[in-house]
Amino acid sequence: MHILLMVICGIILLWLGHFLFFGPPSPFYPSLPWSKEKKFKGSPGEAKVCPVCSMLMPKGDLLKTVVFPPRKPTDIDCIMHIKGCYSCLNNGIPRRCPICKAKLTVNDFLLARMFKRPGRKSHVHVLGCNRCRKV
Repeated sequence: MHILLMVICGIILLWLGHFLFFGPPSPFYPSLPWSKEKKFKGSPGEAKVCPVCSMLMPKGDLLKTVVFPPRKPTDIDCIMHIKGCYSCLNNGIPRRCPICKAKLTVNDFLLARMFKRPGRKSHVHVLGCNRCRKV
């Protein structure tokens, strides 16, 4: 009987210690990879978010784009057409223009300016879709 009481007390202490160190009140709780909530939607201006469907893109996923050469070789900006990511082009996810909020079909695209910055990543500024921003 004495041994059974000690085993039950040990199990209760282990559970309490686990809850204190790895439960919600713990400072270690948010850093655990299995406790993080998966976020699928984002804002169109955030990094690694498709500007057409606002879905977070997995690592290694790219946008389908067409970049036109600049008018002069000294220009740092050029025109760009953004078709979207793999998810919104193939899976039927609703596509919207981040400027006018109009629904886009698979054939529609976003018009953007891409600024080439030496020594850093290029910066893209979305101007609108092919409906609200006539080409």
